[in-house]
Amino acid sequence: MKASEFIPESEQLQIVDAIAKAELNTSGEIRVHIEPRCKEKNVLQRAVRVFDIIDMEKTGKRNGVLIYIAFESCKFAIIGDKGINDLVPGNFWWDIEVRMKSDFAAGRFTEGICQAVISVGEALKQYFPYEDGDINEQTNEISFGDEA
Repeated sequence: MKASEFIPESEQLQIVDAIAKAELNTSGEIRVHIEPRCKEKNVLQRAVRVFDIIDMEKTGKRNGVLIYIAFESCKFAIIGDKGINDLVPGNFWWDIEVRMKSDFAAGRFTEGICQAVISVGEALKQYFPYEDGDINEQTNEISFGDEA
């Protein structure tokens, strides 16, 4: 299955809308990337590589967040850029990941992603609140990898 088919097109819009809504709480930038297989043994290493590939470090405050999903490998990760990691505790994403894992185990992929996105926005609000004049530095569209 192609990565772009994992979430039906109509539901992809729900995720894009969730990103836009979440970013009303924070100056942080949130992206979702979906691919069939994790190309690394360690999902965090793959998420970091994708973070670089899609230029997530190109935010003024280095406050981008990537929600990475490899659906055939049954792996996912949430990672933040240097500006976030310098401020938050090491287990910052834990609660969001636990909820996402539960939603995925129940087959609620779109709901799990949307809830994770909204929760990321809420969590970042404390460290990177929304600012007047904030510009969207990253696209809200889902990125897809390995379409073969």
